Amino acid sequence: MNRHFTLSRLSCTALATLLLAAPAAQASGFLAQALLSEPQHDASLGYTLTRLAPDADPHVLQLAANALACAEPNAERLAVIDFSRPSTELRLWVFDLAETELIFEELVSHGQGSGDAEATFFSNTPESHQSSLGLFRTMNSYYGRNGYSLRLEGLEEGVNDLAYQRAIVIHGADYVSEAFIEKTGRLGRSQGCPAVRQEVTYPLIDSIKEDQYLFAYYPDSEWLENSAFLACQRDNQQLAMN
Repeated sequence: MNRHFTLSRLSCTALATLLLAAPAAQASGFLAQALLSEPQHDASLGYTLTRLAPDADPHVLQLAANALACAEPNAERLAVIDFSRPSTELRLWVFDLAETELIFEELVSHGQGSGDAEATFFSNTPESHQSSLGLFRTMNSYYGRNGYSLRLEGLEEGVNDLAYQRAIVIHGADYVSEAFIEKTGRLGRSQGCPAVRQEVTYPLIDSIKEDQYLFAYYPDSEWLENSAFLACQRDNQQLAMN
C-alpha cells in the first residue's frame, strides 16, 4: 500500500473521531483548524526528499515536489537534475517515493549549446544542442545510436514540449565519468540529452521508465515565474489563504 495514502487515511480517521466527539457548535472550528494544520503532500514530500538527499539544494527539491504534486501526486519515482551546479558535481538524484529511498546520486551531462563546465543557456529549440528545463514524464526505453536510452515527454509548453521531437533522451556516455573530469576539468557534453555514466545506464533507466517523472532545474527567472506546474502550487497557496 502506498505510504502517503496510508498516512492520509489515518489522518482522516483521526479527524473523523475528533469531530464525532466534539459538540456540534465546535465541529466546524475543529475542522478548519485540522485542515490548516494537516501538512500538504508537496510540503511533506519536499521534506522527505531533503532528508533522503542532504547534499542536494532543499529549495530545488521543494520545487520538484511542488511540480510533481501538480502533475501526479501518486507517482512512484522522481528524478531531479540541478543544472545550477557545474558538471563536475553530483547533480542528478533518483528517488523511489513508494519505498522512501534515494536510489541514485549521479553525474549528468548538459548540452553543448548550454555551456562549458556550467550550463547557463537552455531552450526548447531543435538543433540548438541545449538542455531543457522543467517537468518531464518518462516514456519507453529503447536501443538507439547511444545504446540503451529512455525517451522523455516534455510537459511544459514552450519550455520542453519539443523534447520528444528533439530526441532528448537519457542515455549512457563514456564522457560522463570521473576520468573525463580529471582529463578536461568538466564532463563531456551531449546534444541536449541528460547523459549518465555508462555503468548505471541500465539500472537507472529501468528505475524511472514508463510514466515516472524528471524535474530539471536552473534559476531561470522567466521559467520559475511562468511554469504551469509551479504556478499551480502558487494558485493553491492563494486559495488556502482566501
